[in-house]
Amino acid sequence: MTHLKKTPLDLLDDIYSLAYWMTGNEKETADLVNMTYVNLHGSAAETDVLKTFRACYVDQYGNEAQLCISEQDCRPHVTLLEKFREWSADIKLSVLLSEISGLKHEQIAEIVGKPVETIRKWLFIGRRIMVKDMQLKASA
Repeated sequence: MTHLKKTPLDLLDDIYSLAYWMTGNEKETADLVNMTYVNLHGSAAETDVLKTFRACYVDQYGNEAQLCISEQDCRPHVTLLEKFREWSADIKLSVLLSEISGLKHEQIAEIVGKPVETIRKWLFIGRRIMVKDMQLKASA
């Protein structure tokens, strides 16, 4: 079976869906999609489009983490809560890349920059969390 290469334009629906699931807001979704496509060149590969989306999400919502090697290297405003937010966003993005975009674990690992085994664990955890979250919202 031949896998067709998707162009950035072919990925527009997937990127919009990912952005909406990540932000939960139409205006923020449109801003995030626009920011992603502004930062792309016309012949970007599928993985590059998704990496750009992740980078734009992190830039827009300030969820970047910096590990501290010594106290002097630490930014005072980087807290455990911010690191947890990044971790949470990456888990959610991993589940959505798998479920909406149909990407394989290896592709998701490349986009997020984590080992494949970490992605597998995140998918297991993230799917359970998202199912329980949707059940809570449906019962409210």
